[in-house]
Amino acid sequence: MGYVFGVLAALLFGANGSVAKVVLGAGLSPLQLTQLRTLGIAILAGIVLLVIDRKAFRLPPRRLAAMAFLGVVGIAVLQASYAYAIQLLPVGIALLFEYLAVLIVALVAFFFLKEQVRARLWVAIACVLAGLALVAQVWSSSLDPFGVFMALIAALSLSVYFLVGERQVAATSPLAVAFWTSVFAALFWAFFSGWWNIDPGTFIAAVSLGGTLSGVVAPMWILLVWLIVLGSFAPFLLSLAAIGRLRATPAGIVASSEVIFAFVVAWAWLGEALSVVQLIGAAIVLAGIVVAQTARAFRVVDADLALGANRQIESS
Repeated sequence: MGYVFGVLAALLFGANGSVAKVVLGAGLSPLQLTQLRTLGIAILAGIVLLVIDRKAFRLPPRRLAAMAFLGVVGIAVLQASYAYAIQLLPVGIALLFEYLAVLIVALVAFFFLKEQVRARLWVAIACVLAGLALVAQVWSSSLDPFGVFMALIAALSLSVYFLVGERQVAATSPLAVAFWTSVFAALFWAFFSGWWNIDPGTFIAAVSLGGTLSGVVAPMWILLVWLIVLGSFAPFLLSLAAIGRLRATPAGIVASSEVIFAFVVAWAWLGEALSVVQLIGAAIVLAGIVVAQTARAFRVVDADLALGANRQIESS
């Protein structure tokens, strides 16, 4: 079930990039969109928890602090930096840079968590760097520098999401993690997003879907409902459930399929085609990502994590 959850999350996240790009092109800023998405996740998760698990609203201070860190660094920064990146880069290329997080997770596991990491990690790093050089076409500097920078920030944030999220879902439910982290993410951006500048009429404005669907028009609120429910809440919950069952390493392998889904949807919908050289580079990057994930040893880091994971499995 962990793999099923992971693939479904990757599919929804992959399609979500193109939807987000249409919304951003219709007038919302990346930070405003991030504010709405995180707030929407918090509200939906809170409603469900009120019905099925009210104990999740009571957390000890230490775990609450961990949720705050994950919410701000692993969710708020991730959502905002990704939104900026896809404004300036093709969706699939932005995700390729973001999934450098896979290498970061493996390197952190090796250097800081003292986990056993197989030698193939260094082969993976070479593949990813070579592939990204082809995707970015470094000889012609065809990619927007700020877009690349924001995608790299997203990679750092995603690595925190994997590493810290792995431990949180082992100790509590994915739904509780989704609620608390989204609350902190929404609170963080509430001070900086400029949500107060959004014209209420924006939510009912007609928006062209663009690309091959340019003749189709939908109200902005419908696109936002998609982004919040099917593009944020559902895949976020599914990805946390996958991490809880598979841990960060195999969950990351499955999650990387989001790049493929994003390329396909953006090509079919928005016409974001890549050159042959970029496609070869993307394939090399994905191969490196998979190799890097298999380089991290499959072991539970401590007894508390093992006990929490067992309780999670028994309750599902």
